[in-house]
Amino acid sequence: PAAVQALSHFPELKVILVGDQHQIAQQLSLLGYSADTRLSIVHSDRVISNSEKPSLALRHSAGSSMGMAIDLVAENQADACVSGGNTGALMALSRFRLKLLPGIDRPALVSALPTISGRKTWMLDLGANVSSDADSLFQFAVMGAALAEQHLQQAPRVAILNIGAEEIKGNDLVKRCAEMLTQTQAINFIGYIEGNQLLTDAADVIVCDGFVGNVCLKACEGTAQLFIDKLKKSLLASSIKGWIARKLFSELFTELKNLNPDQYNGASLLGLRGIVIKSHGSADVSA
Repeated sequence: PAAVQALSHFPELKVILVGDQHQIAQQLSLLGYSADTRLSIVHSDRVISNSEKPSLALRHSAGSSMGMAIDLVAENQADACVSGGNTGALMALSRFRLKLLPGIDRPALVSALPTISGRKTWMLDLGANVSSDADSLFQFAVMGAALAEQHLQQAPRVAILNIGAEEIKGNDLVKRCAEMLTQTQAINFIGYIEGNQLLTDAADVIVCDGFVGNVCLKACEGTAQLFIDKLKKSLLASSIKGWIARKLFSELFTELKNLNPDQYNGASLLGLRGIVIKSHGSADVSA
């Protein structure tokens, strides 16, 4: 369904669906749709499960839908790969088949987060690497700054996520990375920011390791969804309280919907010689 909607919204888009051809064709037929010049199907009868270790996925990737999708990018038959599958496997296969850009040791997951000002903040790493060293964080900062600058057309403000804004705060990892960024004139490094500043437009690029980034992202998503669900319940109430809520908070509800994680599905793997997008495994059609 999502692929069909995307085709209707973007007339120049072409989609290649990789997976079980029979099941895909069956789902398309339910929508009155079939393969054509803009939508094709590449058959694969093997799926890499979410519980499969990246090392095993790499060894046994031949014939898998994820491996075949990445191969299409590597062979220039597709411009990008979008997958909602196993994150570790996706990173391992992408790194092995697409290779890394010069000077990059590890790819990083990056996504644009909404802020209260209406601007976007790019945050990385969001889970591609469970642990990182200072050199990797520095590389994440460089990649994130390059990405943000393309969108902003000016030098982005780069910050490191830390437990405090003071220079003495944090572990050796963030302190060492901060020292490296301070000595780099090419990066507009503004220091540390704390977790309560993630969505306040305090920085254009926020750098952290993948463990911290993934936890923060899911905490933000869960909090936003909680407020949306609570407010929706109040707006739909049939009592006088519901009527008052609809009058007072309808505009707020619209604003909160902009924080819905479904609106910002998809994180890019930066650092590769090709475009790979990691989608939320629980994403719905609107994402």
